[in-house]
Amino acid sequence: MSVKLRLNTATATKAVLAKIGNPQRQEPLQTSKELFEIAEQEQEPLTAIFLKPFKNVIGHRFTHHASLDQHEISNCAKAIFADEDMLLTKGVEIAQRLYAKSNHPNIKAGDLCIALLKEIHIEGELVNGLCILKSDSVTPFLTITTRNGDLRLATEHGINPDKIDKGCLILDFWQEKGHYVLTFDRGGGDTRFWVREFLGVEAVPDAAFLTNAYAKMAVSFLEEQKSAAAAAEDDTPPWETANAANAALDYFEDREKFELNEFEQEVLKDPETIAQFGEHRARMEEEQGQPLDTSFEISKKDLTKAKKRIAAVLKLDTGVEIHIKPGVGAADPQLERGYDDQKGMKYVKVFYNKDVNAV
Repeated sequence: MSVKLRLNTATATKAVLAKIGNPQRQEPLQTSKELFEIAEQEQEPLTAIFLKPFKNVIGHRFTHHASLDQHEISNCAKAIFADEDMLLTKGVEIAQRLYAKSNHPNIKAGDLCIALLKEIHIEGELVNGLCILKSDSVTPFLTITTRNGDLRLATEHGINPDKIDKGCLILDFWQEKGHYVLTFDRGGGDTRFWVREFLGVEAVPDAAFLTNAYAKMAVSFLEEQKSAAAAAEDDTPPWETANAANAALDYFEDREKFELNEFEQEVLKDPETIAQFGEHRARMEEEQGQPLDTSFEISKKDLTKAKKRIAAVLKLDTGVEIHIKPGVGAADPQLERGYDDQKGMKYVKVFYNKDVNAV
């Protein structure tokens, strides 16, 4: 079962701030000398900014190859949850750890905020949370001010709340299991650095995570098959791949429980495809840093999200792209494929009633 979590009861009260450079480029680390107390009138808007990125992300937990007692971030969080007066000391330690891990040339310098939040609602309990946010860039924005009875336009630079690059929210919940942790990384390319090297977390293998993982895996596997077919100059239209992905997800739709062996036999069918899917799954497990269960309860809510992401794109060498929604296939009466002997070219004919973009 997925954890029941509500963030709308939370309040951010105080924070530790830092500027994190890249030690490989000899950029410095600067940390707070005193706690930043969040004024009461600023608590509501700042809390909303801090927590907005954590909606609809899957749960994680701290993990360590030897023992959780040796996990640095986990120990810092435990100390802060046990005594709020430790926020400055342990917050600085967290910043120092991030700085030490930021020595890859692709890692950008940025601003760090480590905030304490009160009264997060999880599984019927109200617990504290520790929010860690890193922004790798500043955004220019305009301000209009009054000076000498007239209006002035000025340019400022600051953090865009909608473009915070990385973050995690550690909850004082499941301490013995590694805490319950939400995390995100908009950059994508540095996810391994943020999730595994700095935070040291793994996904909680609940129904939501496993449904997402296998649904994405099935779709990405079929997309790989499409790419391989394209490289071999196979003329398989892209909507057939999209429909195949939908057929794979229909397996999830029709069942309450996922069984890998059954999925392979009923959806993939032939031994060669099953073997290729096994190799694809092994790569995904390596990226996730953990093995995936082969039997689990299916989360219908997360399946619906996965199906919405499926679409087909037909890219032609004439510079034309045709985007096709799920469910439209070769047998659909609105599409017709063929070959024009006079022009010596293939064609796709699209039938429609009206242009929905027309005014």
